[in-house]
Amino acid sequence: MQTNQHSGKRVFSNNAECPIRNVVAQIGDKWSVLILFALVDGEERFNALKKRIEGISQRMLTQTLRNLEREGFVSRTAYPEVPVRVEYALTEMGRDLVKPLYGLVSWADDHHDRINDARTAYDQAQV
Repeated sequence: MQTNQHSGKRVFSNNAECPIRNVVAQIGDKWSVLILFALVDGEERFNALKKRIEGISQRMLTQTLRNLEREGFVSRTAYPEVPVRVEYALTEMGRDLVKPLYGLVSWADDHHDRINDARTAYDQAQV
């Protein structure tokens, strides 16, 4: 992350050098954190993950798992059985990532009611 020479404020470049765009945005989607936290409990098969993460489509679960695997947060192991058994697990880096995310998840849980109240107040003021 760079700092503007004149203002001293951070500049969020649109390139691979910006850690927020390049790393944080990859896990800031709708499903990644839920998948990561589901895998905290241990290895999981695809259909078991799908049942635990309500509302996720098969396509989106597949895509998000591939993205998390590409980033190095999740490993995929295929066992040579009939039918093939595939399990997903957190990698060491994925386990490291979940640690600071736990603070965010705890904060969200603690502030959920206040956030909903703020949304309701905002929505009512817009009418």
